[in-house]
Parts: sequence; C-alpha cells; structure tokens
Amino acid sequence: MSSALTDLCRYPIVQAPMAGGASCPQLVAAVSEAGGLGFLAAGYKTADGMYREVQQLRGLTARPFGVNLFMPQPGQADAAAVEVYRQQLAGEAAWYETPLGDPDAGRDDGYDAKLAILLDDPVPVVSFTFGCPAPDTLAAFARVGTRTVVTVTGPDEARAAERAGADAVCVQGVEAGGHQGTHRDDPETEGSGTGLLALITQVREAVRLPMLAAGGLMRGGQIAAVLAAGAEAAQLGTAFLVCPESAADPLHKRAVTDPLFTHTELTRAFSGRPARSLVNRFVREHGPYAPAAYPEVHHLTSGLRKAAARAKDPQGMALWAGQGHRLARELPAGQLVEVLHCELRSAVSELAVGGTS
Repeated sequence: MSSALTDLCRYPIVQAPMAGGASCPQLVAAVSEAGGLGFLAAGYKTADGMYREVQQLRGLTARPFGVNLFMPQPGQADAAAVEVYRQQLAGEAAWYETPLGDPDAGRDDGYDAKLAILLDDPVPVVSFTFGCPAPDTLAAFARVGTRTVVTVTGPDEARAAERAGADAVCVQGVEAGGHQGTHRDDPETEGSGTGLLALITQVREAVRLPMLAAGGLMRGGQIAAVLAAGAEAAQLGTAFLVCPESAADPLHKRAVTDPLFTHTELTRAFSGRPARSLVNRFVREHGPYAPAAYPEVHHLTSGLRKAAARAKDPQGMALWAGQGHRLARELPAGQLVEVLHCELRSAVSELAVGGTS
C-alpha cells in the first residue's frame, strides 16, 4: 500500500461509509480492530450527531478510522418537476399514513459545521462524496494530520481531486451499491457509468494519487484483482451491511440475500440522485418518473421510507445494495475481514504459481 494509506490498516480492506445507519460505531470498530479500515458515515446526520458517534467510536477502538462527508449541492432543482413527483407520491403517503417531507429542508447537510468539528478534533481520515472540496479545505486537513480521500467516478473527477490536493481517491465503479458519488449529476449521462476494473485503469493513467477501489466487491479474489489493476486497497459496503454489528434495518439485511429480490438497478426514486438499490415495488413504480433533484427528493421521501420500515414493508424501503449482493455472508465483521484477507492471500498465491508455471 502507498505511503498515503499504508499505516492506517494491516490489510487492504476498507469498510465503505454507508449513510442511513449501517456504518455505526460498533461496525467501524470491529473492522478497524480486525485490521481493516472502518468508516463512519456523517451523511444525513447533524454535526452533533456525527461528533457523538466519533466519540463513541474512540471509546471502542484506538485503531485508525475514517469519516465520510457529503458535499453541499449547488443550485436548485426544477421546482415544477419536484411538485409533479410530490403529487405522484400522494398515494404512498396515504398508504403509509405519513406526510411527505419538505423538499426544501436543506442542501448542505451541515457541511461547514462538520468541517469545523473535524478540524478542531481531527480524525485519521476524512473522505468526501458528491464533489471535491476546495483546496484550502484539503490543506487545512493536511495541517492537522488528517488524510483526505475524494470519491470519483471518472478520470476528470480524479484530476480535479489531484489538483485540489487530495491524498487519495476512491474510485467508484457503476457496480457499487448506494449513491453514485458523481461530482455533477447530469441526467444526459444516465446509465453511462463505467465498470470498476476499466475505471481503475483510466484513473491510474490520469493521476498519480493512490486509489481505493469500490464497486460490487464481495470476495478476496476480487480484492486481488483490483490490487493487480493498480488500487492500493478495496472498499466494500454491501459485504459489511449484513454483519451483525451493522445497524442497517433487519429487513434490509434479509433482503440482500432474499431470492425475492433478484437484481439491482440505479434509481432516482428515493433521493433524486442515481443510487443502486434492490428492485422493489417502489423502484418499479416510481423510478421511471423520479426527477434529477437531490436532495429535494431525499427529503420528500424520507418519511415514507421510515414509515415503510416501521410497517415491516421492504417494498417501500431504500434497499441499497451492490451488484454482488447475493454473495453476502452473515459473518461478524472482524471474522469477515479475516476471511477476506485469507481469500486475498490465496488468490495472490494462485496467481504467483500460475505465473511461474
């Protein structure tokens, strides 16, 4: 592993930050204690809520960990399109007996307040999704000893991260579960995401930054493949979502391997941004009509998703999952890290033997 990441974990295994609850302090601590690098997700939390989780995590482990921030979203969505979608969701609100949320509830996710806390009380790593921070922000983190990682989905975004002064990039392939971390949500590029192995090569030839690789990774052999392609470590989300330490809703955990949910697709149905979810009733009925309007649609559907969870109805929940979801293993997080590392070592050994035969 490169000097930007080498002393953070024993194994090149990173637990992805999963906003919405899964990446709780217990999961992050278990991963970091086992030799991986765990990440808290600050997205959708208040600044105080993020700080409390950081403090709780420090009480569980002395190992390095990271915190992921959502970048503020520029501009405003088409209010008329959001209103049309609101009207379409009226039946859902009636069914779940809950009001729709306020689409204008905020666009910055408490970004500045979170920055202030993390600069005042630094953590080992901070990563960013949905954009690239300003150079002075990244320089401020460098001064306090925090490594910075920017999520990218293409070589142009990687170049922007390098110019801004990031320490590393997280290269996210289209296979990844949850939100695509694109810096600019352009509806004209809908469905044109790049697969992880091709993307690693493109980014490797575009910048000199160390790379984490994310997108559908579930086995040690896949980790070996992305390391061979040029990544420094692999970032896995869905693989850790089903662990007992994960705070994901039990219905979400079961759905990941439930034969009822046969596949995933990118949808705007829940948030207004492309995000990979298991295909359920909500995705089928509303995905084709959801506008490009993040975070307006996220705020609009937040109450519906919570009501569906309370009603024990996975057909109305955001069931984020990567393309490899059927390969999930319900192992304790620390054991999963060890299993992945053993699989990685075996894959590397087999490659070495094959290369000399």
